[in-house]
Amino acid sequence: MRKRIIVFLLVVQSALFLGHWFVYETWTAFERPLGRMPGQMPGASALAIAFAVLSVTFTTATLLARRYSHPVVRFYYKLSAVWLGFFSFALLAACASWILYGVSALLRLHWQPQHIAFALFGFAIVAGAYGLLNSALTRVTRVTVKLPNLPAAWRGRVAAFVTDTHLGHVRGYDFAKHIVAMLARFQPDIILIGGDMYDGTAADARHLAEPLESLSPPLGTYFVAGNHEEFGECAEYLEAVRDSGVRVLDNEKVVVDGLQLVGVHHRDSVHPERFRAILRQAHLDPGSASILLTHSPNHLPIAAEEKIGLQLSGHTHAGQFFPFTWITSRIFGPFVYGLKRLGNLLVYTSSGAGTWGPPMRVCTIPEIALISFE
Repeated sequence: MRKRIIVFLLVVQSALFLGHWFVYETWTAFERPLGRMPGQMPGASALAIAFAVLSVTFTTATLLARRYSHPVVRFYYKLSAVWLGFFSFALLAACASWILYGVSALLRLHWQPQHIAFALFGFAIVAGAYGLLNSALTRVTRVTVKLPNLPAAWRGRVAAFVTDTHLGHVRGYDFAKHIVAMLARFQPDIILIGGDMYDGTAADARHLAEPLESLSPPLGTYFVAGNHEEFGECAEYLEAVRDSGVRVLDNEKVVVDGLQLVGVHHRDSVHPERFRAILRQAHLDPGSASILLTHSPNHLPIAAEEKIGLQLSGHTHAGQFFPFTWITSRIFGPFVYGLKRLGNLLVYTSSGAGTWGPPMRVCTIPEIALISFE
């Protein structure tokens, strides 16, 4: 496991270094006057050094964050995550600069390279600032579902679905309190937490889960683990969640006032045969309504074959911002976000309440979903 992490970080670091080099070369090429070499530009050397240093901030911060929860480490990790977001937009701006320059040359539009660069890099800064603000404003998304064979007692009830809070070095105890306060304000009948409650960085899991102790929905609060709980000691996270009074669904079914609720942890949902076996061992009654709580919208045909009525998942973050919005939509198709149907199976994929990596969202929102049953 450690070897794979090291290899992954080396690949990521190489990509970050090349990306920063490309952004630097693009900026200096477009900003310098004609005929002047990059080394002759005032401040070019300082800018090159700054970009070289910035290229290693996120990987070094990630390595430190996996082992330490010191305030200085948290601050460094948060700054590196913010820079990673701004860099992502700067990289897009650099690519777009060359494209527009080529279009200008091809069509003989005589656009000034400096004007192209200033406009696109300026837009990147604005997009990053907007993304920071947008990601901090948690919304409430209201969804209405009709499940076959729904018990009469469940008609008109509301389930709150929360996923991907990613508590850790970027968003911590105060964010957990904020989410709990929102849930208390809407007074749902049941609360379902779909994994990645923790970010996977070194943190006091028990302290971060303390705000959950004040939750008291009439039908209980339930939790399944996501992939980020598996980054560290998953048992430690699950114990902290249990100690807060939340019921952890360990690949099992419970019946809540006549409604079947099945929870499958992420590590088991990604393996098709293991996933199918867990659902079959739950002995679901096809004549009764059922909800599957699992972190990722994986292997949906299996859930449909096992007669699940509604699956609740997260994981995708709806991509957070471009180009990841495009990438996730290619991976998960129509099930990347929102309420969709596969045969008789309804699937709601939440964009999540938090963020991973850059605390930014553009063209996506952080949300808590309130699901009303009819």
